[in-house]
Amino acid sequence: MPHKYILRSHFNAEAKFSIDYAKELTEEQLAVVTAPGGPMLAIAGAGSGKTRTVTYRVAYLVESGVPLDRILLVTFTNKAAKEMLSRVELLLKRDVRGICGGTFHHVGNLMLRKHAKLIGYGPNFTILDRADSKDLIDKSITQANIDIQMRRFPKGETLQAIFGLSVNTGRKIIDIVADNYPQFEPLTDDIERVFNLYQARKKDQNLMDFDDLLLHWWKLLAQNPEIAEKYSHKFQHILVDEYQDTNLIQAKIIDILAKQHRNLMVVGDDSQSIYSFRGAHFKNIMNFPKVYSEARVHKLELNHRSVPEILDLANETINQAKEKFAKTLRANRPSGQKPVVAPLTTAAEQAAFVVQRMLELREEGLSLNDMAVLYRSHYQSMEIQMEMTKRGIPFEVRSGLRFFEEAHIKDVLAHLKLFHNWRDEAAWARALKLLDKIGPRTAEKVFGFVAGSRELGANSILADEALKLIPRGGEAGFKKFQNLIEKLSEQVNSPAEMIKIVAESYYADYLRFQYANHKERLEDLEQLGSYATQFKDLEELLSALALVSGMESETVVGGDGGDKEACVLSTVHQAKGLEWKIVFVVWLADGRFPSYLSFNKEEEMEEERRLFYVAITRAKDELYLTYPIIYSSYDGEVLMKSSRYIEEMPEGLYEKWEVAEEVPWGHMEAVELKDLDFMK
Repeated sequence: MPHKYILRSHFNAEAKFSIDYAKELTEEQLAVVTAPGGPMLAIAGAGSGKTRTVTYRVAYLVESGVPLDRILLVTFTNKAAKEMLSRVELLLKRDVRGICGGTFHHVGNLMLRKHAKLIGYGPNFTILDRADSKDLIDKSITQANIDIQMRRFPKGETLQAIFGLSVNTGRKIIDIVADNYPQFEPLTDDIERVFNLYQARKKDQNLMDFDDLLLHWWKLLAQNPEIAEKYSHKFQHILVDEYQDTNLIQAKIIDILAKQHRNLMVVGDDSQSIYSFRGAHFKNIMNFPKVYSEARVHKLELNHRSVPEILDLANETINQAKEKFAKTLRANRPSGQKPVVAPLTTAAEQAAFVVQRMLELREEGLSLNDMAVLYRSHYQSMEIQMEMTKRGIPFEVRSGLRFFEEAHIKDVLAHLKLFHNWRDEAAWARALKLLDKIGPRTAEKVFGFVAGSRELGANSILADEALKLIPRGGEAGFKKFQNLIEKLSEQVNSPAEMIKIVAESYYADYLRFQYANHKERLEDLEQLGSYATQFKDLEELLSALALVSGMESETVVGGDGGDKEACVLSTVHQAKGLEWKIVFVVWLADGRFPSYLSFNKEEEMEEERRLFYVAITRAKDELYLTYPIIYSSYDGEVLMKSSRYIEEMPEGLYEKWEVAEEVPWGHMEAVELKDLDFMK
């Protein structure tokens, strides 16, 4: 029989506990876990044991006599819910499957199945995945008689983003388009018509997409008071994890469910609210004490992850946020190394520094699995990827595809390859099929014509005979292609200028209308152009890219080549919730982090600061903050300012390192490790 600990319960005066909560938890955690009923906000600072606190709170409720089916646990991933409930079972040594736990979408699905008829659905409705949802949107476009080629209508993936943002933020489509997709503003009426057709098709076919699960769940509760009362009575205690990431609909649903008992515990960190682009509403967590005036606010400030020096920097950064819950992270670990700020001359030298420091740390006994490189935007990983590939260092990219596997990178390079080897059929096919009305057959005909005009090479495409091969309706686009080829032919000795010409041609419009994330893709092309400035001609650039792309990062320089060892390259958004012993945050130049797109937008700039806070609090032992001083753009070299976040830091909070010897980019493969000397 387990020992029974006597602990005064706020729910059952005679309850006895098998868990010694006072022994297992810190004072801060214990106060949250054993708090009485009523609304409660737990501000859980980074690394403060949030998951442990929620898990023990559930166990405490069960041991206090709250029936399992009267507890609702809402998380942002089903994996998180399963892990928490599994831990509760281990703690209590009993089955707790009666607890209702899962994501908002999971719980909403369960509730909607029981009451689907009240919202005009059958209980056997099908949930669409993203691919099926896109297919249905495409059919709705066809039903609306919209010629997507003639009118440059947004693709299904872009419409998914528009519709989802509208549903999750409660904003009208006209406002979403105007604010986020201005290139489609003239088509707003048609976009709304497609949205209405899409909604009608789903209803007719008894289908729901993921956004519908939230929207219809909220409507079910808001429009049917008896149902709302039933579930508000049923769930005696409600716990919501990652509350800073909830959107307006999710907050409204929770408010309805908590109306009767008001035993609502929400856990989160306002300083880690970084998902507004997905519809997350920062004000939900900030306004919680106003919505629930009797709410108690607890703070978990004891950090179990990072050394004090990293936390000092994190506290200094977030203290300058304009809207926040005041808190100060305290370390539960002994003193360690101060964060390092390392300005490097170029992006190439930044990459060389990061990779060299990783190898040095590995020589000291650390694994690459203990290391991560974080950045604001995916394109900022390009030089790092190149350097790691050339040095044979395995890495995992979590922010997207490897840089040279991206479709838009391949598209632009295909245009350049035409002038390096005009008989490259794959390059011709890729470039031509970007044009309206040109498919595989037409591309094959055009290539046949070019291949038969040996004297002129790629410039044979400029002939009038080539235009005659193009189907009706595609002539205008093909003429633009001819103009582009003519401009490119004048710049074959300047690959960077060639990339700029393609990126500023009709291809920029292609990206805007093809991809919801066109801004990020255009940034990728700018970075590709910057990288190309170091090469004297096209052949040198394409040869370098081919060699790098052909290399497999399967071994570690000087290591044993273990397949499972690899460092992580990730955007900060993808890294939230994770931790590593060693973290490099790169491209900390103003305009890059924070992003220039957020300048003069106060709310967005505040979120950029929170993003930086998330980045630095991923580090456990060592933190390196780097940025290039000089950026080689299409138009020449640009002097970069260090990020305002670095400028704000008191010098005593970090060490500044300088590179003792510059190593030219493009020659790193010939340099021995010992020749790279980084000193403080």
